[in-house]
Amino acid sequence: MTASQPVNNHAANSLGSTSPQQLQQEQDQRTLQRRTSQIKHQIAVLSGKGGVGKSTVAANLALVLHETGKRVGLLDIDIHGPSIPQLLGMQGYAVQRTANGILPVELFDGFKVMSIAFLLENRDDAVIWRGPMKYNVIKQFLTDVEWGQLDYLIIDSPPGTGDEPLTIAQLLKDADGAVVVTTAQQIAINDVKKCINFCHRVNWPVLGVLENMSGFLCPHCNQKVDIFKTGGGKKMAEEMNVPFLGSIPIDPNIVIAGDDGKFFKNLVKPQTYKAFTDAIKTIIDLG
Repeated sequence: MTASQPVNNHAANSLGSTSPQQLQQEQDQRTLQRRTSQIKHQIAVLSGKGGVGKSTVAANLALVLHETGKRVGLLDIDIHGPSIPQLLGMQGYAVQRTANGILPVELFDGFKVMSIAFLLENRDDAVIWRGPMKYNVIKQFLTDVEWGQLDYLIIDSPPGTGDEPLTIAQLLKDADGAVVVTTAQQIAINDVKKCINFCHRVNWPVLGVLENMSGFLCPHCNQKVDIFKTGGGKKMAEEMNVPFLGSIPIDPNIVIAGDDGKFFKNLVKPQTYKAFTDAIKTIIDLG
C-alpha cells in the first residue's frame, strides 16, 4: 500500500478483531480447562458393539471406586439411549441450575451423576438429534456442569466410534484413556477391534480390555459353565498389543441389580464381585 492509496478500514478492523463466535469458543475452552483441572482421572468406558454390558461396567466401576473412598463423577453421554439412571435407580431425578452452571445429581456424598435423562420431561421421550446438537450438549456436560473436585470421572459412551465418543475424545484430549468392553463372540470382537483402533487414532491410551459375560456361574454348584465362548477378549487384546483386564462371568443377579437400580455387590455371588474388582484393579491403582 502506497501513501496515496486509501486505507481500507474494514480490512484494518478485521485484522485486529475477533468474531463473537471465536470469543465464545475461547471462553468455552477456558471454562473447560478450569472444570477439568479439578478432575484427577478421566476414563471412558467404550465398546464397538452394543449389548456387551458396557453401561453396567461403567456404573459399577464408578460405584467400586467410590467404595474405596474416591470422589467420583459418572457422565452418561449416551444421548439416544441413556442407561445410567436406570442402573442406579435414579429415574425421575432432575438437575438444578445455579448462577454458575448446572449441579449434577449427587446420589450420595462424593458420587455425582449427569445424564441427558435428567433433562427430559418424559423418560420415554426420543432424542432426535444430529451430530452438532450432540456435540454441544456433551460440551455443556463438561463446561456447564459443576463437577467440582473429583478423583475420577467415568464416562459411559454409546457403542461405536461416532459422534459421542469422538466428541468426548476431542474435548478431553488428556484423558487417562479407555476401558474397552467386549464379549467373547467373534461378532463382538470384530467391532471392538475398531474401537481400539479409534483410541489409537485419537491418541487415547487403551487402559485394557474387559471380557464380559464370560462363562456362567451355576446357582446350584457355583461351577463356571462356558455357555458362550470364552477367551476371545483376551486373545484379541494380545493380538492388538493392549492390556487384558480380566473376565466377568454371567451372573443373573447382575441383571436383577440393574433392573432394580441397586449396586450389584449386594446381590451377586462373591466370585462375580471378586472377578470384577480384580479386573478393574489397574483403574483403582491409578489413585
